[in-house]
Formats: sequence, structure tokens, C-alpha cells
Amino acid sequence: MKTYQRQRLSVIGFYLSFVLFFGAILFLLPFFTGLCYRDSSPGLLARAFLLPALFSAVLSLVLRLGSKEHPLALKDAMAICTFSWLGLSALGAVPFVVMLKISYLDAYFETMSGFTTTGITVLTGLDHMPHAILFWRALTQWIGGLGILSMFLLMGIKGGAAANKLFMAEGHKIAGKQPSPALFRTALILWTLYIGFTVAATAVLMLLKLDFFDALTHAFTTLSTGGFSIYDQSIAHYRAAGVPHAHLIEAVIILFMLFGGINFFVHYRVWTGDIKAFWDNTEIRFYWGIVIGASLLIALSTVKTGTWIWPSGVALSMAVKSVLIHIKDILFQIVSVLTTTGYATRDINDPFFPVLAKQIFLVLMVIGGCAGSTGGGFKVIRVAILTRLIGNRFFRLNANRMVHAPLTLDKHKVESDELERIFAIFLMWLVLLLMGGGITAFFSDLNGWQSFSGMFSALGNIGPFYFSVGEMAALHPIIKVTYIFAMLAGRLEILPVLLLFSRRFYR
Repeated sequence: MKTYQRQRLSVIGFYLSFVLFFGAILFLLPFFTGLCYRDSSPGLLARAFLLPALFSAVLSLVLRLGSKEHPLALKDAMAICTFSWLGLSALGAVPFVVMLKISYLDAYFETMSGFTTTGITVLTGLDHMPHAILFWRALTQWIGGLGILSMFLLMGIKGGAAANKLFMAEGHKIAGKQPSPALFRTALILWTLYIGFTVAATAVLMLLKLDFFDALTHAFTTLSTGGFSIYDQSIAHYRAAGVPHAHLIEAVIILFMLFGGINFFVHYRVWTGDIKAFWDNTEIRFYWGIVIGASLLIALSTVKTGTWIWPSGVALSMAVKSVLIHIKDILFQIVSVLTTTGYATRDINDPFFPVLAKQIFLVLMVIGGCAGSTGGGFKVIRVAILTRLIGNRFFRLNANRMVHAPLTLDKHKVESDELERIFAIFLMWLVLLLMGGGITAFFSDLNGWQSFSGMFSALGNIGPFYFSVGEMAALHPIIKVTYIFAMLAGRLEILPVLLLFSRRFYR
């Protein structure tokens, strides 16, 4: 083997050893959670969590002893990123196999859905599952929210060029402006905000009479915009079970989903006293515009199709309450889909949502949250740039030929390299959506609408789809593997995952 190839393998192993060591620590948290709640035997918990923790630690040690640090190329950083997500998902699937007795493929699917904050599940009977498993599902999403490598940096890797390349490889979570030029300080600020929001969400939900476990797990999966609930009915459980303040609980979750879908640099500016950050740039204005516009369209379509009618023959206060609940149900689902959280107070396939609403939901699945947020999707900023590009083309058609009008966003020129990258990602999105929808249709009995919704959900890291969880669990293994690939590709912005299929990468 050539020296260069050995160095590449060595540096990949070097950084993976740190990630695996971090993964070993993660497994201890659900283990102790299970011991606290005593709904699983210590022996079962040990097999489910301590064995993969031990394996991860030993593998970390082997890689560390057999490798050393070398200068890191961007393509190697992308490989480290992809292998980290694949490896932790492979180990993270073990607890599901041991405790739930499901197939390894289904367990890997569930774990990848967790770490990528997709939220697609193949599990039913969540209401009666052990606390350790429910906590593990929520924890995978919380860690995946800001990114495995960003936590890895915070836990001890030194900064410099290598750290910058690792962050670039993990994608949009740290793209664009940063709170600090120092990468470690940036990671520290982002995680401080993230943990602060999580603590705040937990505290508010507990004030609304949720117990600590309910509040914490839903705070984990709300701020990460992941959407794994601990109930089969998702957030609709609280209303169905007659939980006091159920509507307030839903309103609080709407608020924190919105926070999760916003660029964390905006949160940092607000935290430092710059409140106008919530409306003074193009991306955030597009974000609010999409939420308001989609809400109005869906509300009007429910009135037009008769799925909602103004209540008559009741007191004014009851009528107003009915209207507010109707608006909240629509807003909840729009925010849930746009931020790629995937929670539900109503199934998106419910007759309550007319055909237009279902089409809007698919569009929102593609758009996703803001760059630098925990949301998935194509990203609001890219939609804004493509929209501006169309306007720029029309202006240049109508203007004098000598007029040069470069594309700008918030008074900054959008470079041609960035435009090429956006078009490349957009084209790859379309290709993967078409391929995934076709594979789903070929290997299942789902109709075209349902087949595309599954791939939209996986690639957009969103969760909901237009068929049942039972049908998802029963899909052909080829479809599940396709969705696993799509979840990872969507989370890592496609390019790092596709790199592994390049022959030149291995030369």
C-alpha cells in the first residue's frame, strides 16, 4: 500500500477513535436511566447498553493505537463524517435488537432515523416500552440535532484546520456566519444555546404538569427537530388522554420547534441583545413568510372544502375557542413539517387536511429549516437564493444589456461557486427523490402519492408520510436500505455520502 494511502487510512482511524470513545460514553446514559425506572432487568440493560459501550471503547482503543494524526484533506474529513454516522448508528441499533427483539435492519433504520433527526419510525407500542429505550431514541435525536462531530469537537478535539474541515464535512449546521472566529468557541456557544433551550423547554413543560421524563424526552426531540415521541399518537396523546393544559403544551412545542428551525446565529444575536435579528435578514423573513403563507392557504382550503365550519349556536367564547384551536392545529402541523420535526396533533393524511394541504406539506418537506438550525431539508436560504436568482434574470432581461446586476443577498454578493453548489444539491435532491419514489413503488403496493411521500420524508429528515407506521415497518428491505441512505444523505447534504461511491476516493 502506498504511503499516501496508509496516511489517509491512519488519519481516518485516528479521528474515528475519538468518535467511538464518545459513543461509548453515550450508552451509559440510557443504561442508568433504565436502572432508575426499574422496568427492565439489570442483566438485560447490561446486554443492551454496556456491551455495545464496551465494544465501542475497545474499537476506539484499537484504532487509536494503530493510527496517528496526519494533515487532513477535506475528502477525508467527509469520509470521517460519514463513517462516524454509519458506525454510531450500527452500534446504536444493538439496544433495539436486544430489548425489543426486532430485526437488525429495523433497529439500524430506527437508529439512523434518530441520529439524523428524521423521525421515521418502524416501532409501535411506544406507550408501553421501557424507559431506557425511549430515552435512547430521544438522546440519539438530541445528539444528532447539532451534529455528532460538533459535540465531538466540544468534548476534546483540538481546533485548527482539521477541525474546520470536519465541521465543513458535517454540512449546514455550522455553515455561514459564526458567533466567533474560533471554532471551539463557536461550538461552545452553539451547544450552550442548545442546552439552554432544552432546559427551558423541559422546565416549561413541567410547569404544565408533565412529569420529568415526558418533559425531558420531548424537549430533546423538539429542539433537535427530530420528532420521536414516547407515545404512538405523538403529541396528540395529551389531548386524547385528557391531560390538563394539552392545548398549552402544543403551543409551547410550536414555539420551541420554531426556535429549533431558526439559524442558531440568529439566537446568538438575540441573546446578545440584538432583537432585530428575528427579522433583519432575508432567510429569517422568508422563514416567517413561509409559515404565514402556508397557514393562510391551508386555513382557506379547510374552509372551502368544508373540513372546518364556523361553529354556530354556541356562545361567542366557545366559538372563539374553536377558531383558535383550529388555527393552532394548522399552525402546529405546518411548523412541524417545515422545521422537519414531524410531531403530530393530527395525522397529515387525516381528512381534516384537504388535497391542497397535503401538497403544501410535501413542498415544506423539501424546503426544511434555516441553515445553521437543527432542521433538515433543502434549507430556506437556498430557496431564497434561487428565488432571488429568478428575479435577477427577469431584471436583466428588461434592463439595458450593458447593465451588470450581480446576485446579492443582504448586500453581499452570492459567488458563482455557491450558486453552482446550490444547483448541484438541488439537482441531486430531485434525482434521489425520483429514484427513491420509483424504488418504493416498484417494491411495494403503495400508490404513487404514498411512494413519493416516504422518500420525501427520508431525504428531508422529516418523519411523517402518507401511509401508516405498520406499512412502513412491513416495507421490503430494499426500500428500507434506500431510506437509510436517503436519511444520511439528507442530513449530511448528500456530497459526503456520495463520495464513498467514488472509485477515485479509494485510490
